[in-house]
Amino acid sequence: MRILIVDDEIVVADLLAEAVKSQGHEVTVVNDAQEGLRLLRQQGADAVFLDVYMPEMNGIEFLRRLRRTHPTLPVILITGQAGPEDIDEARRLGVADVVEKPKIIKHLSEALASLERKQL
Repeated sequence: MRILIVDDEIVVADLLAEAVKSQGHEVTVVNDAQEGLRLLRQQGADAVFLDVYMPEMNGIEFLRRLRRTHPTLPVILITGQAGPEDIDEARRLGVADVVEKPKIIKHLSEALASLERKQL
């Protein structure tokens, strides 16, 4: 699968990218939501790992814009501190899963397996 990681925390994004690559997936990392939307328009992806809190455009606004052009693209929300209202809104916008950043590497295999099953 081709995975796009959108996270402004470079260290977290790089760790996540290495973990995804080690499972045989192709990965692109961007540290800005606008750049993520641009890349999706140009190159597409099979799934997105998306941070909630980023400067300029947060993950919820990214999801709103994404759903206009990619209504069914699987998105896994990764967050360190999202409140219940953000998570509720993300679920309303159709995220495939919500994973807390401290647990993301541990639960990465489960999240990717779930996406792969849905694509079959």
